[in-house]
Formats: sequence, C-alpha cells, structure tokens
Amino acid sequence: MAKVLIADDESDIRSLIRRYGELEGYEFREASDGATAVELCKDENFDAIIMDIMMPGMDGYTACREIRKLKDIPVLMLSARGSEIDKLYGFELGIDDYVVKPFSPKELIARLKVILSRHHAQNPQRQEILAIGKMEINKAGHTVSINGEPIGLTTKEYELLLYLAENRGIVLSREQILNAVWGYDYIGEDRTVDWQIKLLRGKLGECREWIKTLRGVGYKFEA
Repeated sequence: MAKVLIADDESDIRSLIRRYGELEGYEFREASDGATAVELCKDENFDAIIMDIMMPGMDGYTACREIRKLKDIPVLMLSARGSEIDKLYGFELGIDDYVVKPFSPKELIARLKVILSRHHAQNPQRQEILAIGKMEINKAGHTVSINGEPIGLTTKEYELLLYLAENRGIVLSREQILNAVWGYDYIGEDRTVDWQIKLLRGKLGECREWIKTLRGVGYKFEA
C-alpha cells in the first residue's frame, strides 16, 4: 500500500484527493502548510507527496527543497499558477509532475499512479521496504528500524512482526499466527504466541502499543 502525503492549505482539496486516492488503496497523511509537511517527512516515510505551492508560512517550493535534503520522495506539484515559468522552476527543483488547479481528481490520481510506478521501477529496493509511520521493515535485509534507529530482533520476532504488519488492521487469532509464523507442523500451544508478543513489544519501545490485544480473540497490528 502506497503512503502519500497531501500538503495543501485547503481542506476541501485534501478531502477530495483523499477520497479518490483511497479508492485506489492508497494511505494518506495531511498537512495544511509546508512546515508541517517537512516535519512529517522527518518522522515518517512516504512513497509520494502531493504538494501545493501557495500555502501560508513555508510555501511548496521551499518545503520541497527542505524535504529533498532529507529524503528522495517523488513530488507532484499542485498549483493555481500554471505559467511556464512556474512549471520550469518546479521541475528544476526536481518535482516529478505539475497539475494546475482546478483539476480532475481522476486525472491527478492517474498521474500519481504513474509517478509511484516509475519511482518503484527506478528504486526496486523500495519494494522490499514496508514503511509504517516511523517504522521501516526491510524485507530483503530482515531488519527493522524505528525513527531510523535499528531494532535488534530475533528471527522469530522479525517474522512475527512482519506477519502482523503485513496484515495490519486485521484481527488475527493465535492459531492463525502460529500457522503463519511457526508453520502448520508446529507442535506446541498458543501461549507461545503470547510470550513472543510480549518479548516483541519489549523491543518496540514507543511502537509497542501498535500491537493490540483482543481478549479471547487474538491480536491486531494498528499503527
């Protein structure tokens, strides 16, 4: 699931983009100004950004420059200013596309889809990284980091976290977790899951609360 940041000072526009984007399965975070967008990019990982130019305080151009210093995230610039000079300036900053207001939300999401596809094709290693909020799970390297800091997990703790994270928002029974992580031929009791969850939570620090316990049912990962 692609995670996209929408930075625009108009809440109606953010809601419109979000509504159409969620139909494609995208996850969204919102910012009403450039400074907030920069701070969100410091704390979280995004697959793409939809950035308005004219915002109070820090404008979209400045925000884009600041974000570029931190991370390589594709940007779709959104603005009522459609002159050639504005577009060229945006492309000189390294943006990936430029959409002029008023716009078709269907076209905007189509352009976003192209940007995401192109960026993943150019950066295949990103497909091996599951980014959820401040947490990154590197599938290729079997490593986990929170706020950029590596977390030391055992192989089983890593497999358990990955299974929960890939099924986030879904209630999983202990039996489902046992079968998926330990295997169908595992001989043991479901208390094994409880103990492993306890150990895993102890290593996740501020993210420990993301693993929810549903008494008598099982567990759910919810960032």
